[in-house]
Amino acid sequence: MDAIDRFFQEDLDDVGDITSDALLTRETGRAEIWVKQECVLAGLVEATVVFQRAGATLSTEFHDGERVAAGTLVANVVGQVRDILKAERLALNFLGRMSGIATQTKVLCDLVHVVSPKVTVAATRKTTPGFRVYEKKAVVLGGGEAHRMGLYDAVLIKDNHLRAVGSVETAVTAVQRLHPGMPIEVEVETEEDALVAARLGVAWIMLDNFEAKTGAVAAKKIRAVNPKVRIEVSGGITKTSIQQYAGFADRISVGALTHSVSNIDFSLELAERP
Repeated sequence: MDAIDRFFQEDLDDVGDITSDALLTRETGRAEIWVKQECVLAGLVEATVVFQRAGATLSTEFHDGERVAAGTLVANVVGQVRDILKAERLALNFLGRMSGIATQTKVLCDLVHVVSPKVTVAATRKTTPGFRVYEKKAVVLGGGEAHRMGLYDAVLIKDNHLRAVGSVETAVTAVQRLHPGMPIEVEVETEEDALVAARLGVAWIMLDNFEAKTGAVAAKKIRAVNPKVRIEVSGGITKTSIQQYAGFADRISVGALTHSVSNIDFSLELAERP
C-alpha cells in the first residue's frame, strides 16, 4: 500500500462512498476540472494516478510546472460517475495544495532572481505529515530547491544540538569523526558561532533569524575566513524582505512555502455522458 492507497483508505475506509453507491450503478460520464486562480500547476501527475486507481481516466494538455490563467479548463475525466466522484476530492486536494506551493515558490524565486540568479529558494521540514514528498516536489516544480528530505539524508546541526553538546566545535568535530567527508551544515544564531563553524571547514552555515544588514556583515566575515563555505539564511523571511537577503546568501529557506501556503482553488464539474 503506497501513500495514495492510504489516502483512499482514509476517505473510504473499508466501506466505500456510501452516498454515490446508493444513488449510482454503472452510469458513465465526463467531468471537467477547472482552475479558478492563476497559478503554476502542480499535482497533475498525482491526480492522474488517483483517478486511475478509482477506475477513471484523466486527460490533459498541460504539464506540471506550467503557468495557467484563472478560468482554464485543466483536464477532462471520463469513467463511471461513481468512480469519478470517489476520486474527486483526493485529486483536487493534490492539485490545490501542490499548485499553491508551486505558485508561491515561483513568486519568491522570481523576486530573488532579479537580485541574483544563482540564489536558490528552499523548502524546510515544516511539512504536512505524510505529504512531505509531494510538498517538496511542488517546491521544485515552482523553481525552488527541496533541501533535505528528512533527518536521514543530510547533516544539519541545529540550535538544540548545540545546546545539548555545548558548542559548535564539539558538535562539528563529533560529526566529522563519525561521518568523515560528509558535508555539514550548522545553524547559528550569532556571528561568533558562524566564524567558529567557518574555521572548522563546514560546507554550509545557516544564519538563523539574522536581520538582513547583520547577515550581510556576517557573511562577508565568514567568507574571509573560509571562501568555500556556502551561506543559507532562514527565519521569518517573507515576500517583502526576501530580496534584502538575496545579495549575500547562496540559499534562502522559507518554511512558509509548506506550512502556511494558501491552496489554489480547483473545481470538478460533471458534464454530459460520453
